[in-house]
Amino acid sequence: MNNLIRLQGGQAQLVENDPWYLLRDDEPAPAGAALILPLAQWLQQRDPAHGLWLAPDDDAQSLAELLPHLPLIAVDFPSFRDGRGYSQAYVLRTRLGWSGELRAVGDVLRDQLSHMRQCGFDAFAVRADKSVADALKGLAGMSVLYGRSVIEPRPLFRRR
Repeated sequence: MNNLIRLQGGQAQLVENDPWYLLRDDEPAPAGAALILPLAQWLQQRDPAHGLWLAPDDDAQSLAELLPHLPLIAVDFPSFRDGRGYSQAYVLRTRLGWSGELRAVGDVLRDQLSHMRQCGFDAFAVRADKSVADALKGLAGMSVLYGRSVIEPRPLFRRR
């Protein structure tokens, strides 16, 4: 996957050789690639070697029973204006306890990365036409988080 950033031990790192291939629109899969399938296709195959990706209108809570069988979950952002993926990530991390890789894919831009991290994403496939080096700066985000998030569940007034 192009322009992939992954958090490892709290540090953002560029991923040189990502084994995962995001499969869209019934395109042919490359030989030997680890696939990230759309939810409906994953449900048909139920192959634990494949990851799955959620479209904005997919119900993240429906994955509760599937989580032990998934190596990776990607959440699609078809447009930077569509924020449903933030809610999906938050539900997966807080309500369902997903601890595996949670990857943001699609129209992922630098300005979104800090908020995506707060919602629980730990991998970011930055849009291919954008600079991944510049996007790394977006993970620095704000120096103080006021509200609750996945990475800091206590609001600011509780941290004093």
